Amino acid sequence: MLDDRKLAVLRAIVEDYVSTNEPVGSKTLAGKHSLSVSPATIRNDMVALEEDGYITQPHTSAGRVPTDKGYRLFVDRLSTVKPLSAAERRAIESFLGGAVDLDEIVARTVRLLAQLTRQVAIVQYPSLTRSSVQHVELVPLGPQRVMMVLITDTGRVEQRVIDGVDGASEDAVEDLRQLLNRALDGKWLTEVPDAVADLPSQVPPGDQQLAMSVLSVLLESLVERHEEKVLLGGTANLAAMDFSASLREVLEALEENVVLIRLLGEAGNPSMLTVRIGAENSHEGFQSTSIVSAGYGAGDQSLAKLGVVGPTRMDYPGTMGAVRAVARYVGSILAGQ
Repeated sequence: MLDDRKLAVLRAIVEDYVSTNEPVGSKTLAGKHSLSVSPATIRNDMVALEEDGYITQPHTSAGRVPTDKGYRLFVDRLSTVKPLSAAERRAIESFLGGAVDLDEIVARTVRLLAQLTRQVAIVQYPSLTRSSVQHVELVPLGPQRVMMVLITDTGRVEQRVIDGVDGASEDAVEDLRQLLNRALDGKWLTEVPDAVADLPSQVPPGDQQLAMSVLSVLLESLVERHEEKVLLGGTANLAAMDFSASLREVLEALEENVVLIRLLGEAGNPSMLTVRIGAENSHEGFQSTSIVSAGYGAGDQSLAKLGVVGPTRMDYPGTMGAVRAVARYVGSILAGQ
């Protein structure tokens, strides 16, 4: 374990390198930071840090830069995550609070994360297995047309128009709507097929074709695997970033949704942040990046994950603070719905 002085030197090197993108020398550290030791002592500490693999010297005449191991220790020993300003918190609340359904919540979240962190933002849609039915609405659109709207407790809204329905009178549609809501209210989406299996037998013979058509579309809408769907934002930010690997490798890796979901990690407690740095990312295309992620959800239950991807030379305290704050706001919005 490093002593407090060497940790302070490492912290100063990380902060300066992230800020300037220039290797950091002992004279710079002595002049900019209150380390309370001589430049010679700082040099000795830098030699020790380099021998332990926390920093490296890219050129013989240059200062030092952090390694993945150095960033890891910096993150692990962070005393505080940078809090957002009051203005930033109000902006988040206002921006996300205007969303009307799950698609808009996810779209706004990914834009907001990209703007706050200036990184590439990733937001996973809430898992199908962790959503329950809040309401089913059926709206007659004509003698042979019905619109079905499925609303979940996580804000997901599925809207489908069903054509070619014989005998779709307003009374028949209203009776079916009440029957569906009695059968499905509060049911997990994975329980829906069993919950509606006997429903056609509960309607009059003349309305069974209507019931079968609506149930067919309802079950079809549940087949979509939303837990494998992610939204990306801020990919233009990659142009301003520096990677040890090629930008093309990072872009190619970002195209693989399954890889992104695996890298975001398992959705644990919504208050928990995960930071994966450099070689800690199993996918080769992300080994010059760092990924900061968190679960989001209602109460202590995570529904899905969100996070950002950027170079290992990132503002970890600020990025971690933004990811945590946005995850909490999204969770509170979903809980409110």
